Amino acid sequence: MPEHDTRGKIMDAAQAAERARAVQAGGGKVVFTNGCFDLLHAGHVDLLNRARALGDFLVLGLNSDDSVRALNKGPGRPMVPQDQRAQVVAGLAAVDAVVIFSEAEPARLIQAIAPDVLVKGGDWPPEKIVGAEFVQARGGRVHSLPLVPGLSTTELIARLKGGQP
Repeated sequence: MPEHDTRGKIMDAAQAAERARAVQAGGGKVVFTNGCFDLLHAGHVDLLNRARALGDFLVLGLNSDDSVRALNKGPGRPMVPQDQRAQVVAGLAAVDAVVIFSEAEPARLIQAIAPDVLVKGGDWPPEKIVGAEFVQARGGRVHSLPLVPGLSTTELIARLKGGQP
């Protein structure tokens, strides 16, 4: 595969856990975040860059199409199919691994990866972040990073439809 091919970043949970263990064995910190990442925008990129800066290896748990629908994100969501969303986020320099998960919440994936740092956007208070207790019990840190005001997929879709968010 060409060097610029990002499909090697898209992996299953076992492969990502193996890579995470290797990073940790070398003294590095593994960071985990998750989300739908439907219609990637500057707010997503900002969050992922800040998450990656908290460690050495960023694993992104990507909600499957079915789990996005189960979250009731709105009619017609996801707008972009999971395989395409995975390719887009894998193309970002900040992201080291992408794992598509089908559950509504990523608790099992977080336990498999066993990250040192868990990150969500600021719309999630730390006490509501799935996996926070698990990560903290292992001595890890949990961060709810502030979002960039006015940048959300819901607002973007509203603007694209000609309405106000």
